[in-house]
Amino acid sequence: MPLTDSTIKAAKSKEKSYKLSDGHGLYLEIMPNGSKLWRLKYRHSEKEKRLALGAYPTIPLQKARQRREEARQLLADGIDPSSERQAAKQAQKADKLTFEVLAREWYSYNAPRWAESTAYKAKLYLENDLLPSIGARPITSITRPDLVELVRKVEARGTLNAAGKIRQWLHQIFRYGLVRGVVESNPATDLNVVAAPAKAVRHHPHVTFAELPVLLSKLEIAKIHTFTRCAIRLLLLTAVRPGELRAARWDEFDLDCDTWTIPKERMKARRSHAVPLPSQAVAILRHLHEISGSFSLLFPGQQNPDRPMSENTINKALRLMGYEGRQTGHGFRHLLSTELNGRGYNSDWIERQLAHGDADEIRDTYNHATYLPQREDMMQAWADSIDALCTSANVVSIKRKA
Repeated sequence: MPLTDSTIKAAKSKEKSYKLSDGHGLYLEIMPNGSKLWRLKYRHSEKEKRLALGAYPTIPLQKARQRREEARQLLADGIDPSSERQAAKQAQKADKLTFEVLAREWYSYNAPRWAESTAYKAKLYLENDLLPSIGARPITSITRPDLVELVRKVEARGTLNAAGKIRQWLHQIFRYGLVRGVVESNPATDLNVVAAPAKAVRHHPHVTFAELPVLLSKLEIAKIHTFTRCAIRLLLLTAVRPGELRAARWDEFDLDCDTWTIPKERMKARRSHAVPLPSQAVAILRHLHEISGSFSLLFPGQQNPDRPMSENTINKALRLMGYEGRQTGHGFRHLLSTELNGRGYNSDWIERQLAHGDADEIRDTYNHATYLPQREDMMQAWADSIDALCTSANVVSIKRKA
């Protein structure tokens, strides 16, 4: 018999829960604590299921029957009412989820897997470009034209590399949203179709080996901080990436063994990198230790010693020395590669010194050789050749302390 309001009101709790049926799968479950809960029993895909429809009297009898009929209509259309409800809840949650919340969740998930430099740059792009523009927008309201407009503003500044990175980050953030189930499509796909034409590829400029004496002479008299002077010399003597040097920590160095081991977390290829230190580099480091040895970083920032010197410091110093467009911090790697390859050194030794992966992915996977003994000899010969060149040019040797 169908239920009536008087039947429902008269129902008393018992020691165990029991049911009052209304028909077509709808029933009221009377709980031992006195609460009365509407349930719908149904079958979908040959499985028996239950759907909660609310509590009486918040959901009165007629409202419960209405919800039953809505569920039965979904079943007639081949839709599971329970799955439909979950999807509706997810959509409602997505409507309230902002881009900033999703982007920060994506960043927190990926940052531990990235090199420190990658995590730093991704956060920089988030804070400076993405969040100020669309951070407060609900993630489901953001369209592809919105993202095209955002990227074009970055391109308008002439920073095409940054625009490319931002397209990449946007694509990854929305892919993350797809997996999370908070967006149904990725509006950041194919943004490169309308990207501004790329500028002609320009490799990091660098002077020739023969020009080093003049560069080092100008470095000696330049009005720059001792940290900067030491950093430029160390880049020349080690060929590490400027970011790897800027963030170097004293606990990575074994000066007695003439070795610097950069942990994988700070490396672009996510594998640790042993850097042999020629005696000239060790001399610079021992002098530097007298200045910054009480800090964890070799090059602590002037405002905050827990953060390294600015990434612009080295290139700015080279510009002040008159080398704008002629030499960058990264360019010392190209200089070393050009010169040592020209001298006939084994290319594997040079590529490992530069912490490059092998172009052959399979070979790179299985080639774990570090060639450290060979690189020690190669880098010492490299440093000695610079000293010899400077001596013949009557220029201060690179091993001078500061």
